[in-house]
Amino acid sequence: MFYYDFSYFYLVLPALIISLIAQFAVKSAYRKMSAVYSKSGYSGAQAALAVLRHYGVNDVRVEQCSGRLSDHYDPKNKVIRLSEGVFSSTSIAAIGIACHEAGHAAQHAEGYFPIKVRNSILPVCQIGSYAGIPLALFGYFISFEPLIFAGLLLYSFIMLFQLATLPVEFNASRRAIAVIEETGLLKNENELSGAKKVLRCAALTYVAALVSSLMNLLRFVMIFTRRRR
Repeated sequence: MFYYDFSYFYLVLPALIISLIAQFAVKSAYRKMSAVYSKSGYSGAQAALAVLRHYGVNDVRVEQCSGRLSDHYDPKNKVIRLSEGVFSSTSIAAIGIACHEAGHAAQHAEGYFPIKVRNSILPVCQIGSYAGIPLALFGYFISFEPLIFAGLLLYSFIMLFQLATLPVEFNASRRAIAVIEETGLLKNENELSGAKKVLRCAALTYVAALVSSLMNLLRFVMIFTRRRR
């Protein structure tokens, strides 16, 4: 039923291209700003700790992890993990990324509402990602429309999770930039502009993920509704 479906070419393929462009943009910005070092001399790890102190977060560790652009905050273990190119680097990119991850730690410490919303969606999203379409397919083959609807509804939680992720990521970047400006982690407007560019490009990847999820959902809705006619 999917082989002759051309909706892939005008829905999913453009979304894939947007995702690739966003990935290229963030890697390009990261590479460029990784070669520009801050006048303050703060490393990524030191910058993250400065953000944590600013928000009064005293129970979160900062550790180094392997990989490239693998930086993340682990709320379960209360650890900010910074990649090798960020942890000890004093580059503009390293400071921006490290402060962004510390912004996530501050969100969790404060009980930031959009994070609670996103976390509440996550279990259903995980189920929908591997069971939604198979359930809809099963409903299609036995001609049971409520099962098709249930499968598509489960699958739609992937898009809802991506949508809930946007305010979380945007807010973490706003927190990062606010602390950078207030504490002087970056010394001038050129440095600050470079950090903003890295974070802005990173945010575009989340927008692209939302677009991709939406296009995939629309494609499956079109397929199942068309085939039932």
